[in-house]
Amino acid sequence: MIFEGVITTRNADGAAHITPMGFRRDADCVLISPFVPSTTLVNLKRDGRAVMNLTDDVSVIAGCLTGRRDWPLLRATVIDGWRLQDCLAHMELQVMDCNDDAERPQFRCRIAHHAQHGAFRGFNRAQAAVLEAAILYSRLDWLAPDKLAAEMAYLAIAVNKTAGARERMAWEWLVAAMADHPRHRLELGGTA
Repeated sequence: MIFEGVITTRNADGAAHITPMGFRRDADCVLISPFVPSTTLVNLKRDGRAVMNLTDDVSVIAGCLTGRRDWPLLRATVIDGWRLQDCLAHMELQVMDCNDDAERPQFRCRIAHHAQHGAFRGFNRAQAAVLEAAILYSRLDWLAPDKLAAEMAYLAIAVNKTAGARERMAWEWLVAAMADHPRHRLELGGTA
């Protein structure tokens, strides 16, 4: 099973790098497989530490993908790093080993610290739709324009019916970014 979170790692200059990231659980470990090339991959190899933030705020996920990476952070508790200030929970991770792969190396991470910060309020279809749109956005170079347009039109139904202000804002960021993509700018006209 793949879960979605927001990972924070440390850049070489010590600054935080924030990005959405799918992860798996294996017993007491977290498995992370960033794509090659990526800043998260470089940071994990160099520093060996990360924080996996669990949030229901899809605007953070959409925001990071569309260039909005300035989210409030707090220092991590055990490792030298940061967590999102407004996450529901976070796991501080230390890399134990890496299974190198030319496309997606897999890092096996020990959970050095886990903390709960807020209660899960329940499922919302618009949050799921924004999350799916974010995943589509991360694959724009691979998707056929007609497939993307069909998927976005279907996801827009849930956003229009169930979104709150944060979900609408996140959706609008993703739709605008997709419309600016060279392969897709003409195909997304009616899905906002």
